[in-house]
Amino acid sequence: MPLKSKDNQRFDYSLLLNDLKDSVKDLSPAYFAMVMATGIVSIAAHLLGMSFVAVALFWLNIIVYLVLWFLNVLRVIWFAGNFFSDMVDHKRGPGFFTSIAGSCVLGSQFVLISGNYGVATFLWAIGIILWVSLTYTIFTAFTIKENKPTLGEGITGAWLLAVVSTQSIAILSALIASHLEQPYKLRVNFFALSMWLWGGMLYIWMISLIFYRYTFFKFSPGDLTPPYWINMGAMAISTLAGSLLIANAPDAPFLRSLLPFLKGFTIFFWATGTWWIPMLFILAMWRYVYKRFPLRYDPLYWGAIFPLGMYTACTFQMSRAMELEFLQVIPRYFIYVALLAWLAAFTGLVYKLVRYLLVFLDDSRNIL
Repeated sequence: MPLKSKDNQRFDYSLLLNDLKDSVKDLSPAYFAMVMATGIVSIAAHLLGMSFVAVALFWLNIIVYLVLWFLNVLRVIWFAGNFFSDMVDHKRGPGFFTSIAGSCVLGSQFVLISGNYGVATFLWAIGIILWVSLTYTIFTAFTIKENKPTLGEGITGAWLLAVVSTQSIAILSALIASHLEQPYKLRVNFFALSMWLWGGMLYIWMISLIFYRYTFFKFSPGDLTPPYWINMGAMAISTLAGSLLIANAPDAPFLRSLLPFLKGFTIFFWATGTWWIPMLFILAMWRYVYKRFPLRYDPLYWGAIFPLGMYTACTFQMSRAMELEFLQVIPRYFIYVALLAWLAAFTGLVYKLVRYLLVFLDDSRNIL
């Protein structure tokens, strides 16, 4: 039934517009984690031969990516103050890095699933521009702002999204490099290696502070937000980037000379990520079972699903790149964990949207 004003003279979309503004005003900067999670689960399904699932999630991800950009543009237009104040906030600011990783993960889907290097290169360029802009804006603001939170209040696992965004560029760079002719193949591989190394160094800096926060500050169930799963996800994506560099070594002499180093650090990243998995599951049980923290949909949960899909994909690629076939058993089963987690979060999102629609329709009937 179309919405009309009380005098029935014309359509009245003011209620819809106001609701849209309310939703956009508080839109989480980390919502692009949905693109990250959907994209990597799609890629993992593709690697494991689940073509229908991979393609379906690929097309869904394109829609989600475009919708999120549309909503963020509206937020800049309508609520620029909120948008930029979030960017320099110690808790919400790191969420902006999901736009970089989301762009590059979608670009990787275009390479692996559709073979479209043109769109992938465009998304790669967007990712690089966003990385330069956001990295230096956010960390400069965190450095020079006068009023800062304490370490216990300010740092979360979401900070590691800076690592994830860096390694996502390394991955897409390595994928694009394999399609290029020399000398561009060499140059883009060098760029991928540089980003991989920087991401690894950044992880070491940040995880030290996060682990210190874990063990020496009071920790309540509300503090254990889903982005803490990025502790593992940052290492998983570093493993995937390293595996692709190993695979590209025959086309780049400098990578061949670094093969022992590449292989050693790739396994180092994978082993570190693997260590985190039981720890994070135990903490999740403590939060939801022992402390009975309510389990309801939150956009931050996409940040917990992404590591599950990434661990599946990185283990598959590392086992192939380094001929560790006995590890193939892990992605064969872990993919179902990632798919179930993705389905649970997506169901929660659909349920929330349906409830929102029903409330909106009920309000509109009351007006009429």
